[in-house]
Amino acid sequence: MTDDIKLVLFDVDNVLCDYARGKRVARLAELAGTSSEFVYQAIWESGFEFLGDSGAVDAQDYLRGFGERIGYPLSLDEWVEARRLSMTADLAMLEIVGHLRGSVDIAILTNNTTLVSDHIDRLLPELRPLFGARIYTSAQFRTAKPDPLCYRLCVSELKARPETVLFVDDLAANVAGARQAGLLAHHHTSVEAFRQALSGYGLLRGR
Repeated sequence: MTDDIKLVLFDVDNVLCDYARGKRVARLAELAGTSSEFVYQAIWESGFEFLGDSGAVDAQDYLRGFGERIGYPLSLDEWVEARRLSMTADLAMLEIVGHLRGSVDIAILTNNTTLVSDHIDRLLPELRPLFGARIYTSAQFRTAKPDPLCYRLCVSELKARPETVLFVDDLAANVAGARQAGLLAHHHTSVEAFRQALSGYGLLRGR
């Protein structure tokens, strides 16, 4: 029931922005003087990125380990810039977020290292004016979606009750994890489908 929704909790990549990981990988490969395939295997296929997402390694160790795995002493600025190149704000989604702010609380929960939240103003500057300080990465909770604990810890930090939270993510597994944690959840596939879902909950009336 809409009147019971007090908070809408958003994923970032492929929800609030278009995320082109290929661009990020290509920039990293260029810096390291190697192939995109090598970088992708070293970071993503190896499971190293998940260590960062889940907070198993802190930001400093993550950055150092990242460089070791791609064979290049990657600086923080280079890591942030490669990440920035892969992200393009979805202005239509952000417009909806702006409308939602008038009736419910809003926040972000993204599977990422704390480097993303620490540098979000450079990565995606459109977010801060909308979300303020309510931008959370999974790493700070030392777990990651779709583990139900990740959502519960975030919701607790936000001083909300799970049953009053609508979570929005592009990955079906993450949506399922949110529901396991007691949240309402929407599998994001398009802006129009999201508008329709919000209308079904009674949000964005008259829009």
